[in-house]
Amino acid sequence: MEQGRAREEVRPPYGTAAAVPAASSSLRVPEQARGEHTHCEEPPSAPRAQVRRHSVRGQILDALRAALVDGELVPGQVYSAPALGARFGVSATPVREAMQQLAVEGAVEVVPNRGFRVAERGPRELAELAEVRALIEVPVMLRLARTVPAARWCALRPLADATVAAAAIGDRASYAEADRAFHGAVLALAGNSRLVMVADDLHRRSQWPLVDNPVTRRADLLADASEHTALLDALIAQDVTVVQSLVREHFAGADG
Repeated sequence: MEQGRAREEVRPPYGTAAAVPAASSSLRVPEQARGEHTHCEEPPSAPRAQVRRHSVRGQILDALRAALVDGELVPGQVYSAPALGARFGVSATPVREAMQQLAVEGAVEVVPNRGFRVAERGPRELAELAEVRALIEVPVMLRLARTVPAARWCALRPLADATVAAAAIGDRASYAEADRAFHGAVLALAGNSRLVMVADDLHRRSQWPLVDNPVTRRADLLADASEHTALLDALIAQDVTVVQSLVREHFAGADG
């Protein structure tokens, strides 16, 4: 019996809910995960079906987050779960569940009987997030700069390089993931998992688009990525003075 089935490529939407054209980010949702089966397949047991459902919801959540970062989900626009579901090739249910998670995170707000409106944020909110992140991350990084051996910092080089690679091609969604991965790995050296979780949530919120500037410029991505490299070099050298200067400048910037 055939074990694998063809997958259909679907992409995150942008624009209004009435017309949802193709976008740059991609997501693949297995047909079986959408509830489709061949004539010779036995219906899956409840636990397996639940796993697949959560898998699809997770893929759609990732794709929607990427669409937010890319500016494909426009601040102030309302998107309905059925329209987005049709674009993804899935039912409205996993899309609605993913959007509910984004609502919890503050990325969208529920509009009764219509769908979800992408949050409209201004520079002040971004500055407030940067201030809170600095209050949390800067003291931790300075402490780690004095205590963590160079070899452990060197192990983070691929993560810093990944931000540079994503910035070089202007891939905003990949940059956002690489950016958070780098910061998360740095903070993880403190051994406090709750610190990492809180910092990551603040970091993700800082990556959402502004209402007047929905797309981060490639030049800004390159500048942020270069700061990661310089910061890592200073951490390896255990140059606390340079580390302090770089991290404060990094958070004084915008979304890195």
